[in-house]
Amino acid sequence: MKPIHIRHIILSPQVSVSAIEAVTGIWSQWRRQKLPLYLFLGMCFNLVVAPVVYAATNETFSRTQAWALGLLGLVTVGLSVYLFFVMFVPERF
Repeated sequence: MKPIHIRHIILSPQVSVSAIEAVTGIWSQWRRQKLPLYLFLGMCFNLVVAPVVYAATNETFSRTQAWALGLLGLVTVGLSVYLFFVMFVPERF
C-alpha cells in the first residue's frame, strides 16, 4: 500500500472571517425567506420522482415531460396537504 500524504491547508484569518460572514448571511436569509428553500427541496425531490415517472411510462414520455409530470405531481400533493390542513385546522391560518 502506498502511504497517503495529507496536506494541511492553512487559511489566513481574513479568509476564514469572510467565510464565516458569508455563512452567517446565508443562514440569516434562510431564516427569513423559506420559499426558496422549499423550492430547492422540491426540485431535489423531483430528481428522485422524475426518473420513476420516466421508467413507469416505459419511455413513451421524453425526459422533459417526465420532469414536468413529476413536478406537477409534487405540486398537486403539496396543495392537497395544504388544503387539508386549511379545512380542518382553520384557526392556524
